[in-house]
Amino acid sequence: MPLHESPISPAKAIQRPAKVTIDFETAEIVLDGPNGKVTHSLSSPEGFAAVSDAWLRAGWDAKYVYSFSWFGRPIIQLPEDMVRMQELVYSVKPDVIVETGIAHGGSAIFYASQLKAMGKGRVVAVDIEIRKHNRTAIEQHELFDLITLIEGDSTADAVVAQVGAQIKPGEKVLLVLDSNHTKEHVLKELNAYSKFVSVDSYIVAFDGIMEQVVGAPRTDASWTWNNPKQAVQEFVNQNPNFVIEEPQFPFNEGFVKERVTYAPMGIIRRVR
Repeated sequence: MPLHESPISPAKAIQRPAKVTIDFETAEIVLDGPNGKVTHSLSSPEGFAAVSDAWLRAGWDAKYVYSFSWFGRPIIQLPEDMVRMQELVYSVKPDVIVETGIAHGGSAIFYASQLKAMGKGRVVAVDIEIRKHNRTAIEQHELFDLITLIEGDSTADAVVAQVGAQIKPGEKVLLVLDSNHTKEHVLKELNAYSKFVSVDSYIVAFDGIMEQVVGAPRTDASWTWNNPKQAVQEFVNQNPNFVIEEPQFPFNEGFVKERVTYAPMGIIRRVR
């Protein structure tokens, strides 16, 4: 079912328990927060979600996502997010994946490899700066024939026009936003690129987790409101053609129904 959520003000930012205790003997997790202690079984969806929240925070502190590569290029993504994106790409089967934020090129290669396996599609990747060594590595990669690199501010009119020129009439487009993660920038990207997204395809805005990790290393207090999740919520509130929607897991024989993700509330479907 589509999910809608009103913008969250800084005063209503997510609050995490001050203390989390995992007891392996009783197979329980105890959350000690402002409203007292809450206990969940580790085998319950609630227990798994609580452990996952702690794991996500620990992973942020330890820079866990900075330890993976895809087909030889670094990819700064949570492994579950990679698997869920694969599911989304396979369900949509887009002709074009537009990605803002290239970094080392691993995610562009990741999407290109899926499109290659499906026998259709290409990637248009945008970054404000493509460093020379990264550009060289991407251009020398076996999958570069499926990738178009565009350098420049993703919200600049000229760059948006360059992206649009890469999309042919009638092509199915999926959009991935993973560049500058301020609310203002992501909202500008959403407003600029949403016109390219096909009906029943998706926009995925990464790093809404910023709201959850305030207080951790490499964070800022403003992240309670200045993050992609807030941009997504404002965008869908103003654009009835789009809804925040969690795609159903194509396979699930377990109890877990929600993603463990760096992109909470970050998947948007175009409905008309």
